[in-house]
Amino acid sequence: MNSALSSGLSGMLAHQQALDVSANNTANASTNGFRPAKAAFSEQAGGGVQAVATPSTLVTLSSQAAAKGGDNVAAAPSGTDLATEAVNSIAYRVGFDMSAKMVKTADQLLGTLIDAKA
Repeated sequence: MNSALSSGLSGMLAHQQALDVSANNTANASTNGFRPAKAAFSEQAGGGVQAVATPSTLVTLSSQAAAKGGDNVAAAPSGTDLATEAVNSIAYRVGFDMSAKMVKTADQLLGTLIDAKA
């Protein structure tokens, strides 16, 4: 029972972190030279999931200009794809909602178990 609560909570935290990454990417979409990050999910050793923001490996005009030693690095457009960020935001929100329902169900089962013992 406790593992269901902790798994649900870790899922909520991981999806919240992923939403934060997507929101940051969206907020900086018009910032020249911005390189969007990606949320990578991984399994935790004791159960559950975690999300880690990883820098983009996307080759943008700004990274090409920097490689050439150009002075106009900040003038290159952002590498953020707003369509991808919109889809990611929806997916992360659904994952958060699913994890919240898992926590709610585990809480209800725990309450029923406590009532049965009392």
